[in-house]
Amino acid sequence: MPKLDPTRTIQGHYGEIWSDGEWLSNFYQAEASADISYEKIKRAGSRKAGNKVGAIEYSGTITGYKVTSTLARRVAQVTDDSKGAFITEITMKLADPEAYGYERVRLKGVQFTKIDIMKFEHGSIVETEWPFVFDDFEWLDSISA
Repeated sequence: MPKLDPTRTIQGHYGEIWSDGEWLSNFYQAEASADISYEKIKRAGSRKAGNKVGAIEYSGTITGYKVTSTLARRVAQVTDDSKGAFITEITMKLADPEAYGYERVRLKGVQFTKIDIMKFEHGSIVETEWPFVFDDFEWLDSISA
């Protein structure tokens, strides 16, 4: 059985977040996931229920330091009744040079679900968290050594 080489574990220092081709360098944490729902299926002659895949919902969050209000202003266009929601694509990249490889994932149809209008605490660096939903995703590339 092979032993884990600790130098090959992936370090989050090398994560990057891009939105429509622009590197969001002030963001330091990202997460995207799929929640899969299942419906219980009764089986005649058995107490054991089966499971049938139902809806799949995609969501995520990016977290970082507040540098400008540009993203907040873009997302806030949804509050103008004459405009639609701000929709973007986010690309997440993880490329630790010591790990076995790297990967990039593109999230399509991203819509943010919260607007940080104003937030601060005296004596602290202002951080901001942006939860979102998205329509689909695509692994752009990944290389494993």
